[in-house]
Amino acid sequence: NYTACEKYKDRRHDRARIADEWSEATIQQPVAEKVQADCRVQCWAFVAEEQRYLRVVLLEDRETVHNAFFDRRFAP
Repeated sequence: NYTACEKYKDRRHDRARIADEWSEATIQQPVAEKVQADCRVQCWAFVAEEQRYLRVVLLEDRETVHNAFFDRRFAP
């Protein structure tokens, strides 16, 4: 499931290369997880192909992707 925000990621050149399978892997096997004050869930996982950490933000149902991007500041 994707929100309207996530559906338009292809319009952003910096996020267009994020493969759906990377987002799914991040949701299924995160190296870290944090629940925001608004109940959205942040998940991180390392993407070997990019040598970077991907952050996927889920709505409180933990199924609907709100956003996904490479997180330059994340350190495990």
